[in-house]
Amino acid sequence: MKSVLLIGMGKFGQTLGEKLLAMGNEVMIVDKDEETVNQLAGKYTDALIANCMNEDNLRALDIPSFDICIVAIGDDFQSSLEITSILKDLGAKWVISKASTDIQRKFLLRNGANEVVYPDRDIAEKLAVKINSAKIFDYIELNDEYAIFEIAVPNSWAGKKLVDLNPRKKYGMNLLTVKKGTDVAPSLGPDYVFEQGDHMLVFGKTEKILAFTNKN
Repeated sequence: MKSVLLIGMGKFGQTLGEKLLAMGNEVMIVDKDEETVNQLAGKYTDALIANCMNEDNLRALDIPSFDICIVAIGDDFQSSLEITSILKDLGAKWVISKASTDIQRKFLLRNGANEVVYPDRDIAEKLAVKINSAKIFDYIELNDEYAIFEIAVPNSWAGKKLVDLNPRKKYGMNLLTVKKGTDVAPSLGPDYVFEQGDHMLVFGKTEKILAFTNKN
């Protein structure tokens, strides 16, 4: 369980806050909009109506006591930048800030953010990858070169053994596991036989996996 300070309760902040709560974390929310805070306060560990660009308001929260501080403001970059800087000055252990562009990311990192997230960009990239191939169901980008993909098993693989197909050698894909509906295979031996409808979780170079899904 982590103690989280969440500043900015727009759509992104609300969704993030609900997920953090569902995972058992303590979440304090802060927003300058009184109506928003009053509507949400009952769900959270604590809630405050405050303008976080005022350093005294943040100082009163004992910032070092939180494991993570999140600046989820998306419509006012200047506020996000200043709040990020103030949090760091007040001893925040880890600051995560939201950005919309690479320029914003650079400034946020220079002003104290430990991590910067791009919700809109990340969603757009995932959608683009899925649109590119109907055989891709999800993916996690690890860096600019490597990713983990959930992809459909080619129909031509049905009834064949893993050892005979050898996806690592032939396609540069490391097979992590296989999903059958909601079930996940705990381990895969060389004699595993693929079935139509299987989904594979594979790790490798993004370009190679995309090339594989486009051909198979």
